[in-house]
Amino acid sequence: MIRLIFILPIIAFAGLAAFLGFGLTQDPKALPSQLIDRPLPEFALPGIAAEAGGGAGFASASFKGEPRLLNIWASWCAACPQEHPVLERISAEGFPVYGIAWKDKPEDSRNWLARYGNPYASVAADEQGRTAIDLGVTGVPETFIVDKKGRVRFKQIGPISPEVWEGQIKPLMQQLRAEA
Repeated sequence: MIRLIFILPIIAFAGLAAFLGFGLTQDPKALPSQLIDRPLPEFALPGIAAEAGGGAGFASASFKGEPRLLNIWASWCAACPQEHPVLERISAEGFPVYGIAWKDKPEDSRNWLARYGNPYASVAADEQGRTAIDLGVTGVPETFIVDKKGRVRFKQIGPISPEVWEGQIKPLMQQLRAEA
């Protein structure tokens, strides 16, 4: 019995060390999405303002037929201005980009787009944040790549840099376009 009392802390320490050691082998930036290879959650969102050129919004059902980028952003987002030139480049290269303004007033979204430019084919408003919750959004910006069948194939957390566009997202978009 006395030996067990001395051995038990050693066993507990070894278990804790193994658990923490395993944690150190994991990428702390990697937040896997539960949506990968699953259909985009159903939603239908209004545009930020149809009368002001903001578009009529869009629904998840419209994400079929061609691969698209779905970018979650906000006018109050500190990193969104850094990502914006890359989104303009993506759009100029012929890849459709759709935006969801997350927990943002439509007026603020319109003003932000007037200031920085509008790379989006359409911009929808998710003022309450419900759609972002369904998508598993943890912050802005986040971008999803949706294939021709409406399935999520990739999730980028944080701003898209030119390196991420050229090295990861663009090759995936080209591959998805080439699929039958």
